[in-house]
Amino acid sequence: MTIAEKIRKIATDARAASLAMARLSSAAKNELLMNMAMALINNAPHLIAENAKDLEAGENKGLSGAMLDRLMLNEARVKGMADALREVALLPDPVGEVTRMWRRPNNLMVGKMRIPLGVIGIVYEARPNVTADAAALCLKSGNAVVLRGGSEAINSNVAIARILQDEMRKMDIPDAALAVIPFVEREGVLEMLKQQELIDLIIPRGGESLIRFVVEHSRIPVIKHYKGVCHVFVDASADFAMAEKIIVNAKTQRPGVCNALETLLIHKDVAEIFVPRIYEVLAALKVEIRGDETFRQFAPKARVATEEDWYAEFLDLILAARVVDGLDEAIDHINRYGSLHTEAIVTADYGNAQRFIREVNSSVVLVNASTRFADGNQLGLGAEIGISTTKLHSFGPMGLEDLTTTKFIVYGEGQVRG
Repeated sequence: MTIAEKIRKIATDARAASLAMARLSSAAKNELLMNMAMALINNAPHLIAENAKDLEAGENKGLSGAMLDRLMLNEARVKGMADALREVALLPDPVGEVTRMWRRPNNLMVGKMRIPLGVIGIVYEARPNVTADAAALCLKSGNAVVLRGGSEAINSNVAIARILQDEMRKMDIPDAALAVIPFVEREGVLEMLKQQELIDLIIPRGGESLIRFVVEHSRIPVIKHYKGVCHVFVDASADFAMAEKIIVNAKTQRPGVCNALETLLIHKDVAEIFVPRIYEVLAALKVEIRGDETFRQFAPKARVATEEDWYAEFLDLILAARVVDGLDEAIDHINRYGSLHTEAIVTADYGNAQRFIREVNSSVVLVNASTRFADGNQLGLGAEIGISTTKLHSFGPMGLEDLTTTKFIVYGEGQVRG
């Protein structure tokens, strides 16, 4: 078979399996996920051995340290995958939920019910945990999933999928509902993106270049986010100790991820005191700070920020910093330069907090908390299928409900239309 024929068969089988998944009871889906979690734990040594092959190949190819970190599996990360499966199993099943009912003047009862999307295609890089997370969310929401991971994680992804598929077969659930494309040629991605009759939605997870490639070539609707240019605004009323803790966590805990802080905004009324303080703290943590003219008046060792820095997703220990006149200028800056991902305000002013929430046009907005909480697991979704910075049909971290749509249901008593 050609690659095109192989992809077509995978997608066709997934479409057939999706019909079975849509009928599966909540109890059966939960049992499946619990069994899958235990299987991952029991097979951890095998998974780590397969992952070692990918790590060795990645080192030989010269992958960056950040990429190798995303790729690496150990006992703790395997346990994390299993815990995510269990957490999804414990979440309410959205399938079949009637979200609204209303009565028409002719006594027809009209409602909306949640149903699965059908077949979800995931294209992703590195991070083998995505294989388990995506399987959990797609299967629990009654969908089938076709996974195409990056070549750098092929051994890990195939090993995880086989373990999960074994549990599906034990319960007489069609394992085609969880398909991993087992070859790495780019033609496989291109063919997958042409299957608009069989795949309902594509979700790319990875760097900006991957996402733009998928968007450019897909004939299927794509949920995407290109990058995470995340901001923290320190308001005039902010508690400095709280602001420092939030900024340090958002920038340095894991700088190479999309919800890490990239631009710091500071109210002019506290700049004289807070700028030198936060500069010294971050410099001690090896953060390179690029400041605007006003910021550098109070932290002259900071580098000069350029216009490009305000748009930048550094994914490194680099931070752009600016002093603003107040809340209005902070919001204007975020809405101009941001990527609709995640923004936070540190403030003791309730009115400013509420304005920030209402007027900042991003998918996650936080008050007095780190941007690192923009994560499906941290927000109570169990795991996330991805983060959407498009507003159709989902915005922000995507969980179970975001993998469903709604259909109209109508109850009558013999009414006919005149």
